[in-house]
Amino acid sequence: MELTINNLKKSFGNLKVLDSLNLIFKPNKVYCIFGPSGCGKTTLFNIIAGILPADGGEIKGLEGKKISYVFQEDRLLPWATVEENILFVLESHYKKEEAKKLSDKYISLVNLSEFKNHYPHELSGGMKQRVCIARALAFRGDILIMDEPFKGLHLELKKSLMDYIINYLKENNKAVFFITHDIDEALYLGDCIYVFSGPPIKLKKEIEIKIPPDERKKDKEYMEKLKEEIINFDF
Repeated sequence: MELTINNLKKSFGNLKVLDSLNLIFKPNKVYCIFGPSGCGKTTLFNIIAGILPADGGEIKGLEGKKISYVFQEDRLLPWATVEENILFVLESHYKKEEAKKLSDKYISLVNLSEFKNHYPHELSGGMKQRVCIARALAFRGDILIMDEPFKGLHLELKKSLMDYIINYLKENNKAVFFITHDIDEALYLGDCIYVFSGPPIKLKKEIEIKIPPDERKKDKEYMEKLKEEIINFDF
């Protein structure tokens, strides 16, 4: 089902962040959300996730949908271990045994199995970020929102996680929104790149990547043209 944003509005004092915004997102795609800091990207997706209220307008297509969210900040419970942080969001939606299996699976995916009994203060910044990614993937939302999820991660782990998300999407009818400032990440993971300016946030350009992720390394010329198009874009 499409996610449709109609006439969405949001202001903070005199600052208009969303001003009658209209967008349509289709399922089973990775949308890379690209734009300068402060243009309103995070505000938009916090409204979609129900964290912030809109001042006006409506969002259609969220009915009955679970949302997984990787925030910019880790938002981990400081008194809970890695495993407990993940189980905390799972146990109200899954039976205890299934929640434990999901937790173990995704802790292993982010290479933190030996740290599952550690507390957040015992982890590096990159490790905390990996816990957040594991938590969001384990929740298995119908919509996955990731706000700068790969900061602090080394290249190989970053690529393995992006590969997992690509394969995960093939098997599940999900919508993925990936907010990033990294052009290479966007070109590696995305099906569509939405370039925004603002505030108020406006969709300035929509770039559809016409070849699937597993073929992009073969067509370097095409990918370099897309990269130049984004780099040279006038926000």
